[in-house]
Amino acid sequence: MKYYSVYILKCSDGSYYTGITNDIDRRLYEHQNGENIACYTYKRRSLVFYENFPDVNQAIDFEKQIKGWSRKKKEAIINDNWEKLKELSICKNETNYKNYIQK
Repeated sequence: MKYYSVYILKCSDGSYYTGITNDIDRRLYEHQNGENIACYTYKRRSLVFYENFPDVNQAIDFEKQIKGWSRKKKEAIINDNWEKLKELSICKNETNYKNYIQK
């Protein structure tokens, strides 16, 4: 069965790069060997997370979701702390109706 992997690389500047591939070993080899010198991850990466999906659409949806996440949410799944995602999803802005304090 073919799998599609969503992965996160930690770059040398501390940023995270999220990608998708149908061959994680090949893709990591490309990142590690700097196949494309114009690529963002050229000479700047280490694998910190990956998840396999049997359906390419599930993988694409998950990749898009992660790309929209905050650094803290990415670090939660990197650290296998999935239950923390709900807490990190709660809006804590003063303007949120749950946090609004009437004066």
